Amino acid sequence: MENAFLGKQPILDRNQNLIAYELLFRAARDNNQAEVSDGFHASANVVVNAYGYLGIQQVLGNLRGFININHELLLDDAVLLLPGKHVVLELLETIPATSEVVQRCAELREMGYHLALDDVTCIDDRTELLLPFVNVIKVDVLALTDAEISQLVQKLKAWPVILLAEKVDSPERARICMDLGFEMFQGYFFAKPVVISGSKIESSSLSLLRLLSLVMRDAEIDEIERLFKHEPDLSYSLLRVVNSVAVALPQKIGSIRQAVIAMGYRPLRRWIQLLLYAADPAGKLTNTNALMQTAAIRGRLMELIAAIDRPHDKNYQDRAFMTGIMSLLDTLFNMDIQQIVNKLEMPDEVIRALLHREGRLGCKLKLIEARENKDIEQVESAMAGLEFLDQTSLAKVELDALDWANHIH
Repeated sequence: MENAFLGKQPILDRNQNLIAYELLFRAARDNNQAEVSDGFHASANVVVNAYGYLGIQQVLGNLRGFININHELLLDDAVLLLPGKHVVLELLETIPATSEVVQRCAELREMGYHLALDDVTCIDDRTELLLPFVNVIKVDVLALTDAEISQLVQKLKAWPVILLAEKVDSPERARICMDLGFEMFQGYFFAKPVVISGSKIESSSLSLLRLLSLVMRDAEIDEIERLFKHEPDLSYSLLRVVNSVAVALPQKIGSIRQAVIAMGYRPLRRWIQLLLYAADPAGKLTNTNALMQTAAIRGRLMELIAAIDRPHDKNYQDRAFMTGIMSLLDTLFNMDIQQIVNKLEMPDEVIRALLHREGRLGCKLKLIEARENKDIEQVESAMAGLEFLDQTSLAKVELDALDWANHIH
């Protein structure tokens, strides 16, 4: 069994009372430096470890946690899984102030989230665009002279924000920041980050994708519960996160069924996506949102075509959905499709479709791939084997599948 690691650095008020922690990505207990090659992977790890493995009450107690948020996570619905009462979303300096980002910050602020701007050293165009939506400005005092800190503070006082001095490394610099009116303090002079750890049971990406496919197509709760029962690692993670996030519930959640109902399908989908990102050390998934979207569309389109083929056979439609979802896993995980099939217990007709594009499901998958590639000859060939389907019906279900996929995020 592996360990989950998390760094946390105290944030103090003017009386040196502990009021918050910044939660930091750490790969090992003796690693007190962040070695981050991919921002989304690091942020996802912090969230998953804090909420899913270590337990947010054990990590923070009744204090707030500052969590670094990169550009992708800011715009991803997974960030909404974090309860506003626990966290301050710390916007990394690499986030550009695009109109999309500004709108997202406005939405998050409206939802009750607290936002912080990280590593501020000046008021530039980007800072000015984001300032109306943030609660806390973290000034990197290590990068500035005393005079520059003073000038920056004077300018920032025009905004209703809390000033936090970060990277305070000496008593002299601490005193200057105190005199200038900073309200919050963080840095090696006060306290270095400590690394905490707990048991971590790794979920395989394939198990997560099986679960994601069930949740995305609104499968019956019995089916979702059954998968969880075969995946004790996922069950543990789910119960920890629901009991951490749903602190307002009158009683603790003690069963998978209760947890799924309490969380709801959409937040559950966000959690699974975060687990996928956290389980992906190479950061491949951060660049494959489009691929996952294509897989989702394929799944839904396969299901809709199967419903025309066998309108009363729900099990067949479910197998068609699974075939579409799984058909891009080899590209997504850079694995041979045979390896993936060997690890997943699937019906023979699904396996034949995935490996050889054979059978009724294989013919449907060939049609969808030909449409994606705009290969008219292959489309006509595949259509000839699906006598129940005409071009008008195909065009309609394609639109339905696109509409569905646009509403699952």
